[in-house]
Amino acid sequence: MHKWVRTRTGATAKAICAFVFIPSISNKETGIMYKLVIVDDEPAVRGGLSKFVDWSNYGIVLAGTADDGDTGLALIEQVKPDIVLTDVMMPVMDGIRMSREVRERLPGTKIVFISGHNEASLLRSALQIHAADYIFKPVKRTELHKVIEGVLRDLRTEEKERQRLKDMEVKLTQSMPLLREKFLMALIQDGDAKPEVLQERAAFLNLELPLETPYLVLVIAIDDSKEVLGSRTERDKQLLSYSLLNVVQELIDQYWHGYAFENRAAEYVGLLVLDEQLEDPEATLLSLAESIRDNLRRWLNISVTIGVGERAESIRMLPASFRHARDAADQKWYMGKNQVITMDSLDIGAASPVRFDASQSERLVSILKSGEKHRLELEMDSILEPLAQFRKDGFKYGRQVGLQMIALAGRLLLDLHLLTPEKEEEEAWTLDRLLKLETMAELKTFVSDYLYRICCWIQEKRSGRTSNVIEQIQKFISEHYAKNLTIAEIAASVYLSQTYVSLLFKQETGETIYEYLMKVRISKAKELLRDPRIKFYEVCELVGYTDPSYFSKLFKKITGLTPSAYRDQQ
Repeated sequence: MHKWVRTRTGATAKAICAFVFIPSISNKETGIMYKLVIVDDEPAVRGGLSKFVDWSNYGIVLAGTADDGDTGLALIEQVKPDIVLTDVMMPVMDGIRMSREVRERLPGTKIVFISGHNEASLLRSALQIHAADYIFKPVKRTELHKVIEGVLRDLRTEEKERQRLKDMEVKLTQSMPLLREKFLMALIQDGDAKPEVLQERAAFLNLELPLETPYLVLVIAIDDSKEVLGSRTERDKQLLSYSLLNVVQELIDQYWHGYAFENRAAEYVGLLVLDEQLEDPEATLLSLAESIRDNLRRWLNISVTIGVGERAESIRMLPASFRHARDAADQKWYMGKNQVITMDSLDIGAASPVRFDASQSERLVSILKSGEKHRLELEMDSILEPLAQFRKDGFKYGRQVGLQMIALAGRLLLDLHLLTPEKEEEEAWTLDRLLKLETMAELKTFVSDYLYRICCWIQEKRSGRTSNVIEQIQKFISEHYAKNLTIAEIAASVYLSQTYVSLLFKQETGETIYEYLMKVRISKAKELLRDPRIKFYEVCELVGYTDPSYFSKLFKKITGLTPSAYRDQQ
């Protein structure tokens, strides 16, 4: 629909009227119609260009005409056209003056001059204001077509460039969190950029990072990260990271000013801008770290160890604070998990080689053969406790010693011809699991339990107790099959570990404990089904199953018949 608006301007003594055309039509190529204004003091030129040119074929709509530069400027300011066709020589305000005003107010508008041949000198002045093109009078259709096509190409090219820049700005906005994280990671690892470069980048990323203000770094490490992350899908890992960062950032904002970001898998960093006006900044810092630890446990059900770095007097000293914070977090092997650890709370001694020597090996072999648990615990203490004095690398040495002790137990079983495939499998699992432990207390308990199982294995093979243990397990199952039995309860009944009991039963009987338990229950179910007075669901409960559907499927899998079909055959 076309809407005509009659306007009146009074820049001169005479009243001059202009008709303004406001379009609502879409351009086929660009999605908009380009607007055109014609300014010429000759009615024949205005009329000819208005009436005898089909502007819609160009994707252009005539938005209005004016008969001098003064009126034309007012019209142009109102409709903001894309293209202006204007005469050079006009009364009141000529085309050159008008075009200079248009260029200042609407720099994107394309100006095409219509000039007489005797106005060449004026035309040169017009072109100095970067007019898009010019046409000599009388206007020829072919020349007009060529000029307009050129102007339209320029408009479309500029529109594409604007859209490209707009798309780039959108993408830049979307990638801003990643750019901030990358910048902050470089800041804590390098810290040697020039001050003016740091300021410029921080401002661009909308980060408030004063150059000479004191800073401090927290390193937040997820405990048991391999287990915590290993069981999650990639989507769940990203959700966990996002949630953790939200919790940490909210708490930093409550206590201080700073930023939280992920440095690497399972390790996050809190960059704190210190407020020296606080009465007790150290107490505030520890309160923040403890709040982070406690809230992550509460809301995300994960344990973290937080290392607190030393104070950095300026932004360029951040790498030192970061290293101290990471070193502090690494001390979880000695201090334990789910702790807030500061470097000044640790007396880190120099690393010293620790060897698992021949005499220790001989004593351990003797203990493994004897099966004395108390002697084993004392020997483990004598081997591992000295490592605590080497805070820097003590856990690394402890891990190596643990690996050596497990390997020693494997060689002993081989020498005694007791290294079965099951024992080899257990040894491989134990070695793999040991590498995932994070504290000395865990390592000591884990290796001690494994070595004690080796003690028991050797003693049982030597004393012939294996068959007795199997009989006790079978007897316990026969007496308690109707309960919701677990491997832990069965193992406790013979005073052995779950892993050892499972391996022993499989090796001696050829079936797992659960397979044997299922056979006992199905056998008992057969007896009960022979009595028609006992309801089917009662049979299910009496043999230890709470789900009749599951029991029915299991019964058919073992016997080939459903419980009802089996009863019908009796």
